[in-house]
Amino acid sequence: MINIEKNDNLIVVAIIGEFTLDDFKQFEDQVLYQFHFSGEANLLLDLRDMVSYSMDVAWKEIKFMREHGSKINRVAVVTDSQWQVWSAWVSNLFTDADVVVFPDYDEAYGWAGE
Repeated sequence: MINIEKNDNLIVVAIIGEFTLDDFKQFEDQVLYQFHFSGEANLLLDLRDMVSYSMDVAWKEIKFMREHGSKINRVAVVTDSQWQVWSAWVSNLFTDADVVVFPDYDEAYGWAGE
């Protein structure tokens, strides 16, 4: 399940349970919509309640970041999971964005919303 909120150029995404291809499509549509109107975006990815995602989602994420990563300025990832920290590091290879992992949601929101 995915929850997406927008605040100016900040897109806040919370993943709950399994991150599915349908969830990724919703994320992709929202980010592309933001790009259409302002040309860029900041992201806050709240992964604290994410349980898993499939290889299909991982592949789509890599493709999306390779195609559109230059339009993303900042990515704040909220997690305390070491494997999600590693995943964020790998994603950083495919974008020019500043990608920072935070254990605290409020701190991440403040940084990503600047």
